[in-house]
Amino acid sequence: MITRLDKFNNDWYKPGRSILVRVLWHFVNAVFLNSAIPGSGYKAFLLRMFGAQIGKGVIIKPYVSVKFPWRLKVGDHCWIGEHVWIDNLADVTIGDHVCISQGALLLTGNHDYSKSEFDLMVRPIIIENGAWLGAKSVTGPGTIVHSHAVLALGSTASGVLEPYKIYRGNPAVFVKDRKIGES
Repeated sequence: MITRLDKFNNDWYKPGRSILVRVLWHFVNAVFLNSAIPGSGYKAFLLRMFGAQIGKGVIIKPYVSVKFPWRLKVGDHCWIGEHVWIDNLADVTIGDHVCISQGALLLTGNHDYSKSEFDLMVRPIIIENGAWLGAKSVTGPGTIVHSHAVLALGSTASGVLEPYKIYRGNPAVFVKDRKIGES
């Protein structure tokens, strides 16, 4: 069997909004969210206007990109760093007090390399309270990052990251427990 990209068909996939809303969001994302313009309040407002659920005290740095805001839920007091890309073909749920560092990628879609047609596959991502995705990390489709887990700098995760554990590498593996002291 060989790969046949001419047979690729993802007509089954429904983005969740009309083409007009998607085009308008693409423009808003490019001009306001994925730009050098500082400030978080207006970015949270724009995301909410397009259906995202954004909690209070959320910091959204410059050059953040969100594919479909209507498939995004962000809890309270989260930090989304520069150049974060949330490619949410499926739902992305982010708990409270989550840090998503610079350049992190949250990817809910992939392709089935075992099929000649290269079928699209989408699965949600869940990031629970207090978790931290390090700079330039990649979180793949279907990943669950449990409470206070850490995905280290440049690491790639798919599957389940257990609570209060630190993971590193590609693929990410457990390296040690996360201990959080009082300040």
